[in-house]
Amino acid sequence: MSDEPDTNSNPVKRQTENVLLVTIDGLRWQEVFGGADESYMDKEFGGVKDIDALKQRFLRDTQHRRCNALMPFFWSTIAKQGRVYGNPEHDSIARVENPHMFSYPGYNEILTGIADPSIDSNDKNPNPHVTVLEWLHQLPGFNNRIRAFCSWDVFPYIINSERSGIPVNAGWQPLAYDGGPTVLKALDHTADQLPHYWENVRYDYFTFRGALACIEYEKPRVLYVAFGETDDWAHAGRYDLYLDAARRTDQYIARLWKTMQKMPEYAGKTSLVLTTDHGRGDTREDWKSHSDEIPGSQAIWIAVMGPETPPGHSESETVTQSQIAASIASLLGHDYHAAVPRSGPPLPQLIRHDR
Repeated sequence: MSDEPDTNSNPVKRQTENVLLVTIDGLRWQEVFGGADESYMDKEFGGVKDIDALKQRFLRDTQHRRCNALMPFFWSTIAKQGRVYGNPEHDSIARVENPHMFSYPGYNEILTGIADPSIDSNDKNPNPHVTVLEWLHQLPGFNNRIRAFCSWDVFPYIINSERSGIPVNAGWQPLAYDGGPTVLKALDHTADQLPHYWENVRYDYFTFRGALACIEYEKPRVLYVAFGETDDWAHAGRYDLYLDAARRTDQYIARLWKTMQKMPEYAGKTSLVLTTDHGRGDTREDWKSHSDEIPGSQAIWIAVMGPETPPGHSESETVTQSQIAASIASLLGHDYHAAVPRSGPPLPQLIRHDR
């Protein structure tokens, strides 16, 4: 049964006028908060081709330095200026509420705030639920100002682009469009010449470049960027390429954010929301996979940075993936949770001075 959310939203005045939502598919909290794990740096469990080179890239003598080696922008900027949820060292738990713990159910929960057990496959079925993106799209000031660039080709169905009218560029779909920047044609040519290692997931670099061009030329108010390589390299059992993908993704996010901060449309009035769709197993055998039968798959992490959000780590509390949709709307001054009561409420300590 589809939800028909109330779009009669009386906005609260916020400094945030734009939101950059980024997801990194299947990136474990263990690496985000602990850096690279040496016990996975082998051929048997980690599929590592050059162990010494991998250790040189990511292994450091302290946890703090390992974290910075893997995700320098996250730790130098997001974790210092923003709010981080799900770090066990701060007795903070972030978890999925859906019972399946894989991608489509997770992205549905992120985007709709609803943990729906009936969404139980990754098949290309149009989402019956209205996402927060579609809900915002119906409000004044957001129509035709929302875009999505996604590495996985199921996202047009998750966002239900046909019904919502939100343009979703996903999978190996060309980036170039009539009247768009010529660099996108060159990127499409390059993509055509490269081997498509995964049929339904493109390399994150192309997703990043499409999103970057969108920021510079289209200036959307809400931009969703969904990266995917971390999950695919993990499923392939390649801890080395999983770490490399996490590092590259951190660089992509840094470039997107820094580009926005140089533009008058975005500088000082944009919030970043960053998360993942599911956890993974927490042993050397299980890290490659995730499901309701693999312990640790429910554990995720969330970070929010922007003019509204006080910095710091979430302490001694539990938050859920279902709270992200309402948080996105709340940052923009809208009450999605009131319109969609089945959704989770906004994250705690999301807005400065709110209780």
